[in-house]
Amino acid sequence: MNIIIPMAGIGTRMRPHTLTTPKPLLEIAGITIVERLIRDLAKTVNGKVDEVSFVIGDFGKKVESTLHSISASLGYQSKIYYQFEALGTAHALWFARESMHGAVLVAYADTLFSADFQLDPMADGYIWTKQIEDPSQFGVVVPDTKGYITRFVEKSKEAISDQAIIGIYYFKDGESLRHEIDYLLDNKMTVNGEYQLTDALENLKNKGFKLKVAQVDRWFDCGNKNAMVDTNKEILRLNEDGNLIDPSVIMENTDFIGPCYIGKDVKISNSKIGPFVSISEGTIIENSEVSNSIIYAESHIKNASVDNSMIGNHVKYFGVSRKNVSMGDYSEIIEE
Repeated sequence: MNIIIPMAGIGTRMRPHTLTTPKPLLEIAGITIVERLIRDLAKTVNGKVDEVSFVIGDFGKKVESTLHSISASLGYQSKIYYQFEALGTAHALWFARESMHGAVLVAYADTLFSADFQLDPMADGYIWTKQIEDPSQFGVVVPDTKGYITRFVEKSKEAISDQAIIGIYYFKDGESLRHEIDYLLDNKMTVNGEYQLTDALENLKNKGFKLKVAQVDRWFDCGNKNAMVDTNKEILRLNEDGNLIDPSVIMENTDFIGPCYIGKDVKISNSKIGPFVSISEGTIIENSEVSNSIIYAESHIKNASVDNSMIGNHVKYFGVSRKNVSMGDYSEIIEE
């Protein structure tokens, strides 16, 4: 089975953090979004993954190397495809058409989920959904009583369905999906100037493909700073990754309230840490209080209070007490 992950977007809602790092490579509790996604997808198919393909923009060789390394660490082959112009969800997949053969999982890279199901590999296809109260901002599906999809509806203001599409799909026959996407592009079938995957899905359904709902228990949003902090909180609460405190961590005269993730070579003194904090490697925290926040690598927090915040790599944050801070890499706020 092949996994295809379109991730060429520039992540404007996550700036300033995505100015230096593509959003799928931002970490939550020490693991990148995209690695968490691949792990979760592999669970639903009992690990039967052969190849992971990434559709990226001009992110540079370092990012490409990181993506290959993530796949290799999980035991999978990997390929890189390029999309330099954003023209819709189907357009992104078209660039990975060489990998659309056999069984295929498609997952857009800012979606994390928790689910207690495994896919039937003999089914024609599945669409991951989450039941939500207000689906008006999402594409939805209308299932019949057996869970098979009868309609796809984009951002309807009417209460047609509460089953929102979260951006993850399974196809037993990847070639059929490729043919429908080819058809959209060959005939310039766009909606508001974009080629939509839902149009290809509608065509598959009309040709007799039985696409079924795969409803997830939790859907974790990674779209902006507040969403990332909330997702970090939920990931830590679930704590499926075992011990989250590296043995190299030094904590002196510090009150600690878990769950928290603390990476290697972190030094914390005279502080209060937690709950729901992720601190990446090499960071120093002195005389500070940190709660419900993500702090990336090699940063220095001193005489400060941090809450509901996301602080980048190599940041200096001295003498400040604020909530809702979002600081990009190499930033400084020093008020001592």
